[in-house]
Amino acid sequence: MGLFSLRSLLSPCVSIAVIFLISSLIGVTFMLGPETELNSQTFAKPARIAVNGLLEKERNNVWDGQWNGEDIVDAYRQWDATVGCEEFRKNLPPLMPIESLQDPNHVKCSELKQLHVSVLVKEHTWIPDSLNNLHACSCGLTCLWTKSPVQADDPDANFYELFRPPRKRKEGDPLRVYLDLEAEKKRASQDIFVSYHAKDDVQATYAGTFFHMNRNHYISPQKNRDVLIYWSSSRCLKDRNDIAQSLLPLVPHHSFGKCLNNVGGQDALLAMYPICGEGGGGQHSWSHPLHCAMSHYKFVLAIENTLTESYVTEKLFYALDAGSVPIYFGAPNVLDLVPPKSIIVGSGFSSMDELAAYIKHLADDPVQYAEYHAWRRCGVVGHYNHTRAVSLDTLPCRLCAAISRLGGKHAPALEDKEDGDSSQDNAR
Repeated sequence: MGLFSLRSLLSPCVSIAVIFLISSLIGVTFMLGPETELNSQTFAKPARIAVNGLLEKERNNVWDGQWNGEDIVDAYRQWDATVGCEEFRKNLPPLMPIESLQDPNHVKCSELKQLHVSVLVKEHTWIPDSLNNLHACSCGLTCLWTKSPVQADDPDANFYELFRPPRKRKEGDPLRVYLDLEAEKKRASQDIFVSYHAKDDVQATYAGTFFHMNRNHYISPQKNRDVLIYWSSSRCLKDRNDIAQSLLPLVPHHSFGKCLNNVGGQDALLAMYPICGEGGGGQHSWSHPLHCAMSHYKFVLAIENTLTESYVTEKLFYALDAGSVPIYFGAPNVLDLVPPKSIIVGSGFSSMDELAAYIKHLADDPVQYAEYHAWRRCGVVGHYNHTRAVSLDTLPCRLCAAISRLGGKHAPALEDKEDGDSSQDNAR
């Protein structure tokens, strides 16, 4: 199975019976270094908080073991009566400092060298036009972000994403900003590098709303009772397919997209859920119905293209926003970037059989399943608010602050940073 072989991917764990016992306790997340392999990650099973003693008796009085497996609000009500937000908050471990996320205010007011910065986006790119604006930032800084050379006729920085920046820059020329959010990030010749990683000049996570443009955001009040997992992939990478093929046959699922499709073709989604094709201006986009369709399933399988620290993409955040529980394979430090007790980390199980058994167990238990949604209903975000604070949504002000700290186009020329590939240089 290559990089994602079951042996290397999945950490040793306990038996299924012990898993269900551990699920009644508070999970403990261990800090992971950048070199930690996914099979070394300790995953805290979801908490079944305080269901012993008096609360166990209350649970028995409230819930008689009956749930139709569909009404998600009914599951919430049973969780409220059995556990509740007060108990949930009380049993959460303390929030620990992490290194996976950059300080949104990493540039201090005293470091600003100019109070207005203009950024010219140099090429046709997927960066949304909705970022184009004059942004009022903290410390009295204003930030003009535009794709128009008329509006930014003398920019402080040129922004590149599709093509690499020019290798040469002299003082007085715009600073070179380069964004690469892919896992195999490539430093080019630039003055400021924007990536998904906190250790680079400016961080931009996938958690922002700009990765959810043109979506049907309808949330279904009913979950599929018998088909538990949603998965969709049209880029059939071997490692990702290997994981999916190891898990999906063990759990009832619907696989949309080109890869492992079992619903009768890529057009089946709208036939199954016509409501997901309604509303908005992007009905004809392949991505328009995704949130809506996911919301009909208790679980969404989210597998990253590459196992890399901090590389957590929209595959995970789509599922969270759709009100489903992600089953995640990817970044070893993912728990630093998501709400507490909101996802299932697939690598925390000793085998796919064990993971499948756990998924089926949750699907039949409204209280345990609803606990994966408690963070949202109780307002417990953990580090997730931090993840969103350094997303693409807030990039203009944070980038302009970094440009101002350097002095904009008046910054001294820096030594070229060779990346060994000049094929995509484009000075424009």
